[in-house]
Amino acid sequence: MKVLVVGGGGREHAIAWKVAQSPRVDKIYCAPGNAGIARIAQCVDIPADAVDELADFAQENAVDLTVVGPEVPLMKGIVDVFVKRGLRIFGPSRDAAVIEGSKYFAKLLLQKYNIPTARFKAFDNYEEAVKYLDDIQYPTVIKTDGLAQGKGVIIADDREEAQKALEDIMLKRIFGKSGDTVIIEEFLEGREASVLAFTDGKTVIPMVSAMDYKRIYDGDMGPNTGGMGNIAPNPYYSDEINTDVMEKILKPVIKALDMEGRKYKGVLYAGLMLTEDGPKVLEFNARFGDPETQVILPLLDTDIVDIMDAVIEERLNSIQVKWLDKTAICVVAASGGYPGKYQTGFEISGLDEVDDDVMVFHAGTKADGDKVLTAGGRVLAVTAIGDTLLEARAKAYDNIDRIDFKGIQYRRDIGKVKV
Repeated sequence: MKVLVVGGGGREHAIAWKVAQSPRVDKIYCAPGNAGIARIAQCVDIPADAVDELADFAQENAVDLTVVGPEVPLMKGIVDVFVKRGLRIFGPSRDAAVIEGSKYFAKLLLQKYNIPTARFKAFDNYEEAVKYLDDIQYPTVIKTDGLAQGKGVIIADDREEAQKALEDIMLKRIFGKSGDTVIIEEFLEGREASVLAFTDGKTVIPMVSAMDYKRIYDGDMGPNTGGMGNIAPNPYYSDEINTDVMEKILKPVIKALDMEGRKYKGVLYAGLMLTEDGPKVLEFNARFGDPETQVILPLLDTDIVDIMDAVIEERLNSIQVKWLDKTAICVVAASGGYPGKYQTGFEISGLDEVDDDVMVFHAGTKADGDKVLTAGGRVLAVTAIGDTLLEARAKAYDNIDRIDFKGIQYRRDIGKVKV
């Protein structure tokens, strides 16, 4: 069968890599792809958000299954367009994907169905939002309602920082229309966990839990990024917590969306805080996470195409999803200056020196003849698997140290945990 993967980052490289392992698949396309994906798939020069053009391509090339990686095409209704044309596609409809597209919608849904989350208030008026800052405790969390590439969440330690965040979002409009509405939210304390699940709108099957490292510097210092690394499973996420999350969060939210006429099919990603009062929702994503996918899919021991088919056909309850009893870690190498301004176009060396059992998932890369050049903020992620976190960690760092490009930066503390 022919599979089209939509997107061109590390997540899409990991998806294409996993799809390639299916004996059912003999051709993979990726739009637009990157230098790493080009080694296992035919890259197609169509932007990930060019929904109609992608549907045309899928029809003209008799694509059997399309898998959507990024959030933007989901919000633009790519699934609805494909379904209308009779094309098979894995991902939620636009009405269901709004759970990521609007944080305000998500908060109202959680509130309505009594699903645990932080207390909040939403504002579309700057003066009213600033006035509210006098009534709350600090630290507090300021969020844009819309998409902001993982950077629309600001933790303000005091009123001055909170007001500056509101000014940047609502007056300077650094996130554009995504900041038309702002959420001011209670700061939750605890351990963060990323829990992704496959769902066909009825059955919910959780994946291996993950632990994300969002900030740019060691020790969780500096600004938030799209993610600088990940480990799976999350060492703080117990079977007991998983039961809680399934019964109080994941199953209820899928049921709630169905009751709202927004049946959800695909991958639902719950960003959670494990608090003293139990797990609470920080946010939802309507797709595979990045770089969570780079540690979760290497541990998947079931044909991913079989799972995706079962989701599309609403028979997920007939599939047994198995996982390797191992640990995975990925370390992201980013351009110098990221998440602020950075330069690209630097040659990447050492890619051929990486061990055969270690994966290098390309994100911001492009091919230039025989060379591979940097082409984004997060350039690539090195993923290693081991029987223990210690073993996986040593392998990942031993291999990423062999890779180099001008300005390369990566955290040295991914996987350093005390349980």
